Amino acid sequence: MALLSTLRLHRHPRSRGRIAVGLLALIAGTLPSVPADAATPPSGSVSDAAPTTTWSAGPFAAPNVSGTAGTVSCGNAQLCDDYTLKVSVPVGYDAGHSLRVDVKWPDSAADFDLYVLDADGREVAASASSSDPETVLLPAVTASYTVRVVPYAPLGDSFTGTASLVADPADPPPSTATPPTYANSSAPDSIKDAHNAGEPSIGVDRATGAAMFQAYTSTLKVTYDGAGAATWQDKSANAGNGCPQGSITSLDPILFTDPATHRTFESQLAGKTALTCYTDDDGETWTPTGGSGINSGVDHQTIGGGPFTTGEPGAVTSYPNAVYYCSQDIADASCAVSRDGGLTYGPAVPTYSLLDCGGLHGHVKVAPDGTVYVPNKGCGGNQAVAVSEDNGLTWTVRKNPSSTPGDSDPSVGIGAGGTVYMGYQNSDGTARIAVSHDKGKTWLYDQNVGAFLGIKNIVFPAVTAGDDNRAAFAFLGTTTGGNYQDTANFKGVWHLYVATTYDGGQSWVTVDATPTDPVQKGSICTGGTTCGQDRNLLDFIDVTLDAQGRVLAAYADGCTGICATGGAQNYDALASIARQSSGNTLYGAYDAAGNHKKSKGGR
Repeated sequence: MALLSTLRLHRHPRSRGRIAVGLLALIAGTLPSVPADAATPPSGSVSDAAPTTTWSAGPFAAPNVSGTAGTVSCGNAQLCDDYTLKVSVPVGYDAGHSLRVDVKWPDSAADFDLYVLDADGREVAASASSSDPETVLLPAVTASYTVRVVPYAPLGDSFTGTASLVADPADPPPSTATPPTYANSSAPDSIKDAHNAGEPSIGVDRATGAAMFQAYTSTLKVTYDGAGAATWQDKSANAGNGCPQGSITSLDPILFTDPATHRTFESQLAGKTALTCYTDDDGETWTPTGGSGINSGVDHQTIGGGPFTTGEPGAVTSYPNAVYYCSQDIADASCAVSRDGGLTYGPAVPTYSLLDCGGLHGHVKVAPDGTVYVPNKGCGGNQAVAVSEDNGLTWTVRKNPSSTPGDSDPSVGIGAGGTVYMGYQNSDGTARIAVSHDKGKTWLYDQNVGAFLGIKNIVFPAVTAGDDNRAAFAFLGTTTGGNYQDTANFKGVWHLYVATTYDGGQSWVTVDATPTDPVQKGSICTGGTTCGQDRNLLDFIDVTLDAQGRVLAAYADGCTGICATGGAQNYDALASIARQSSGNTLYGAYDAAGNHKKSKGGR
């Protein structure tokens, strides 16, 4: 898991991936030492009558990488630039407007970070990624701020800042569909990693109905009886069942079950390779594999699979589907493809460079026609998908222009007809999702699916789809606004939510899947190794479907025992699944009672 990685590429608690500090030091050593110009002008204001102000500063030569340690320092040797911003608006103006702050610079290889402090000097928003521009969104209320720009890797560049009051996009009404309900179960204490399940992943063997759940180095099998009661079993890979490298150690755990072939892969990151095995019998026996492609990355691994694209080189064995292993490296991310069922992989191919996107990415997904998608939360000021239409040989970055970078990895779900649903955490913390019918070239119906329930902040988007017009979007959310990573002051209560569409993403119905059991109280840190104990949930959750189209969301419950009954937060990470128990599923063939038609193949 990412907590153990020394090359996590996370920095400040609001960070989103960065090139290594040592590389920045080398860059800095090649630059002349010249003083930076202060912000011009040093202050400004915006109002409903005059909604925009701009300023600039620079050039900057020396990098300030103090945020790597978790707290930005500003002094003679570590420069920051502060701009005083006053906002004056009528009461209630924030109901339809936001304050947007952007910082841009000419050289895309350079990097500046953006922080916003309130009148008391507390950080209320930040954008500390490799995106250009860096962007934050805040409620449009009367207030005074300090906009702090930090030259993380300035390369002699100057920057331009813009603060604007902008109208919020109008969201369509929520769906009128009957909300589905969910039943929750958790691993018993007798299972080794029951309370060590941060960043879980899940798959379902649609032939047997067994759910396969990865909790750190443990692979768990979960079966359901006719009443929906769950039975949890440890089926971890080990030397005794065919996988000597299994269940030993990990920097990042991941699991994937191919819904068509029923093969489940479990993988543990180990530097620039992976300790990977697969099972075709729900964990009774395991087969060791080569793990990953040559020159794969050091972090944030993901495995996925699906059909090969027609007209391109395909399978070389009887196993029909492609398997993809993707991971991030210092300045890019790459994917390698297996043509023999995951036994061996070809060389890792870059999906994007540092000039295109930040290093961190979401889970790889494969469409029914073989198109491959890797989502990313920060690509030049937007969130995006890296897309391959030739079985991973080449990749193209396609942005959602309505989005702004977030702190959690976005996620895609792909319908049976190839419709792509991208769920993401916007830079204002809200839960948004958009739809593409042309492989990410254009996006439709982008909307906030948490607004109707008053959800102000989310983390860990996870999306799956069934029929082409049906999808589900799971996330952890809270109705408390503000900086959810402020350990001392944030008091929000978090629950697992699931939004569902039955009309192709035009409208969504969102439900609290854990209404009587919070999954966290207080802050949730998504900033990697700079975090404290509030990073118990790590980096993501996961969601999938069974053969009838029921949604199963895997999450780590961070608030258990006395915390769940009103006591203090205990920072647990209990392996848990929310399984759909009523309502229409993501396969329309099962809407009518007693209809047992074979399901289709969404992802």
